[in-house]
Amino acid sequence: MAKKLFITGTGTDIGKTYVTGLILKKLQESGRRAAYYKAAMSGNERDEEGHLIPGDALHVKTVSGITQPLKTMCPYVYETAVSPHLASRLEGDPVQMDVVKEGFEKVCGAYDYVTVEGSGGIVCPIDFDNSKLQLEDVIGELDLSSILIADAGLGTINGVVLTAEYMRARDLELKGIIFNNFHPGDVMEEDNIRMCEYYTELPTLACVKPGDTALDMSADALAALYSE
Repeated sequence: MAKKLFITGTGTDIGKTYVTGLILKKLQESGRRAAYYKAAMSGNERDEEGHLIPGDALHVKTVSGITQPLKTMCPYVYETAVSPHLASRLEGDPVQMDVVKEGFEKVCGAYDYVTVEGSGGIVCPIDFDNSKLQLEDVIGELDLSSILIADAGLGTINGVVLTAEYMRARDLELKGIIFNNFHPGDVMEEDNIRMCEYYTELPTLACVKPGDTALDMSADALAALYSE
């Protein structure tokens, strides 16, 4: 049975996809059969034939070197750069949990480590008009534990603490934090990390500097975060 892990973030554009690419790269280079999955992906571009390209999935595949077919990575791909619930309202094809789960189970049947990336922050409506489906429902239905990606800069204490408390209130397991865009020696960023650890009682798993091409943690330590 595949081991799996969910990647959430304190918000949009804090580097979830960038860090996820490094996570899969570390697993892939260690010889583990790694795969990527995302329930819904918005803000995508079209190829010359007019087909939507799942941009986050393509980035992760390119960076990590995984061999997984792109078409298996995301069942719902939208063009409009808004939350999935609004994108589906504008474009049609609303997210259905049974479709998400079926695609996920197929990926789990073919690979050993499956990394599931969220959309935006933890409070993200996936479908509102039909099933009132939230991102947290996807996490619960797929039985996933999570790690949190956060920017190391100004404002991160609030985002990290609120996300951690929200997830705990809903019994969503959070195993630790990876700080992105970290500048070693920056007094504020180092203090941000210390404060986040204090208020959440969560460990810092790694810090990612701008331009990093490798995750600064061992493949074994990373793999240990995944649960069956």
